Amino acid sequence: MNIVSADWLPYRLALKHPWQTSQGCLTERRGRLLRLRSADGRTGWGDCAPLPEFGIAEASATAFAEESALLDLAAQRASLPLDAWLSGRAAADSIAVNASLGAVSTLTDATLESALATGYRVLKLKVGSAPWPSEIARLEELSAILPAGAGFRLDANAAWNMTEAGDFLRACRELPIESLEDPLTAPTANGLRKLQELVDFALAIDESQHLVNADFFRQPPVRRLVLKPARHGGLLRCMDLGLKAGAAGIDCIVTSSLESSCGLLACAHLAAAIAPGATHGLATADWLAEDTGQPLPLRAGRLHMPGTEGSGFVATLADSATD
Repeated sequence: MNIVSADWLPYRLALKHPWQTSQGCLTERRGRLLRLRSADGRTGWGDCAPLPEFGIAEASATAFAEESALLDLAAQRASLPLDAWLSGRAAADSIAVNASLGAVSTLTDATLESALATGYRVLKLKVGSAPWPSEIARLEELSAILPAGAGFRLDANAAWNMTEAGDFLRACRELPIESLEDPLTAPTANGLRKLQELVDFALAIDESQHLVNADFFRQPPVRRLVLKPARHGGLLRCMDLGLKAGAAGIDCIVTSSLESSCGLLACAHLAAAIAPGATHGLATADWLAEDTGQPLPLRAGRLHMPGTEGSGFVATLADSATD
């Protein structure tokens, strides 16, 4: 592939609402788009948006952008949508995504009912920020609103010790819980394995990526792996992890790192390639007051793929954008 030019387009995108992290609040998203032009007139795009609060280092975000742009060009040359080029299957029309509704302790009935009316069936809630018995009590109240087939995807963000996590999980056994991410402050494979044995739903590793090694796949301590391409350094690394996970009986979901529409589109192609039937954490475009391109349409809890060659990203970011 003959690349004739490469340039970076920096951006600064305001958020509609502050994004709370463990290290404070974000009010804007900064990054830069990589634009590669090939000798045959094609353009490939990548998104580099480091975010230390999500474990997204500069080096891995840059690698994600560079690889995404190159794979965009490769899929275009093959006359395939990127997810079809990655998977070897027909391109997906759409993928299911979860709603992100914030902390369970502050969620109102009206907000939950609105998400359900929009078409979401997996509702992601943050737990671990209040005493666990009060969070269980609120989950019990909210469960009465859920229709059949809907469930809560919980994220503890490493909130608990083994005793607290065990007590919380035992209290969840009769609730419509779809999964629980990162329950332990100091996770170990053995600790997570003991917790997974307490419940039928999946425990998931997101932030505890240091546990994902050869032993992890030989004796999986949990049933789900969360993949963030910008953290792992690219789509192909995530595809490799997904294949290993599938062989070990672990399911995978893809989540965003609050990228612009360019990076989010690459993540959506990965999700469609690696687990088209799963519900992914990619409904984040609405957090941005402005964007680098046109977001994917979101209808009835599903992101609808562009169906064009390559990633399908069309930039609206001006060359004059500055940081």
